[in-house]
Amino acid sequence: MVDVETRGSTGRTAVRMPHRYAFWVVGVAFIVLMASSAAPSPLYPVYQQSWGFSAITLTVIFAVYAVALLSTLLTVGSLSDHIGRKPILIASLLLLVVSLVLFIVADSVPLLIAARVVQGIAAGAATGAMSAAVIDLQPNVSTGPLLNSIAPSLGLAGGALGAGLLVQLAPAPQILVFALLIAAALVLAVALLFVPETSAMRGFDSRRHLASTLLPRASIPKSVRAPFFLIAPAVFATWSLGGFHLSLGPSIVGTVFGIDNHIVGGLEIFALFASGAVAAAVVRNGFPRAVMMIGATVLAAGVALTLVSVQIGSIVLYFVGAVIAGSGWGATFLGAMRTLGTLVPAAERGGVFATTFVISYLAFSVPAVVAGLAVHRLGLSTTVEVYGAFVIALALISVLGFSVARRRNR
Repeated sequence: MVDVETRGSTGRTAVRMPHRYAFWVVGVAFIVLMASSAAPSPLYPVYQQSWGFSAITLTVIFAVYAVALLSTLLTVGSLSDHIGRKPILIASLLLLVVSLVLFIVADSVPLLIAARVVQGIAAGAATGAMSAAVIDLQPNVSTGPLLNSIAPSLGLAGGALGAGLLVQLAPAPQILVFALLIAAALVLAVALLFVPETSAMRGFDSRRHLASTLLPRASIPKSVRAPFFLIAPAVFATWSLGGFHLSLGPSIVGTVFGIDNHIVGGLEIFALFASGAVAAAVVRNGFPRAVMMIGATVLAAGVALTLVSVQIGSIVLYFVGAVIAGSGWGATFLGAMRTLGTLVPAAERGGVFATTFVISYLAFSVPAVVAGLAVHRLGLSTTVEVYGAFVIALALISVLGFSVARRRNR
């Protein structure tokens, strides 16, 4: 499973994992990272009941994770292009372990917030480097974008469903959920020691260059800006959809449909993200832009069904809508990642993927936080309608933009 290489004149050897195994190690690490971000969601009602905090406080807990993640993405998102993928990935997983320990010992809202902040920093530091490493190590041109697109879906689905099952069925879920994630993160951190470095590692010409690299910024090379700006609304729609279900999904299941069961709440989130992973695998060989446009259209149709289900009170139709919308999510994000993966030079992948995920996590967090605040003023049903219409509009804007661009290029 490993190669042994001799380095330098000292006779020392370095054990290096073959690319085909390293690719999957990084991919699994990506999935675990995303699972850890979704795992606390089914536990929030438990914390809320135990500590008696308000829905506004719950919104703050959700928001601080996003702020920490986005701040880190904007500052160190491209650092792996300069110092290497491995140091960033290993450090991020160890920082993730620290956050998970904080979750275990948390006995108050401030500690819970601290855990989410550290978790957000770990996720922000790792996301760009992981996406770039997956492309660097991919065995063929379609496998890397496929893994990059389904890893978030699989991770979010598995984290939400697994935590939901443990909350409903297992003893001490506040400990067990995070203990399992700690074990997985530590094993992967050790495995990453043997993964070959793939970054160009451009280094830093000066302290000023280092400082300028760490300044908050989001950049896209000129050569890919035109397609990127057409892709952005669709990417925003997919991750807004994820935020919609992770933030409002449990409330919809409990309040609209009257089902007070953590497993059903986890299954709803699982249905969305698992169908996205399946759809991405099915359409992985399609033309990237066509896959994205069709996916965005399907996503809009699925969201429309969920809005209808809320109005008529049908949990079955709600699940059907989630599966259809999730399928659109998977196809849309795959098409976007495949397009970017083929257009962006290797030396700039870390920065470009970091910028892509800045947009993704803005979409994932900001609308969800606004919706959480709006529920108190507008009510749940009205908030769901406005949020759903927002997601539908973004998806269709991207479809329309690519349609116009294609006609102009004829």
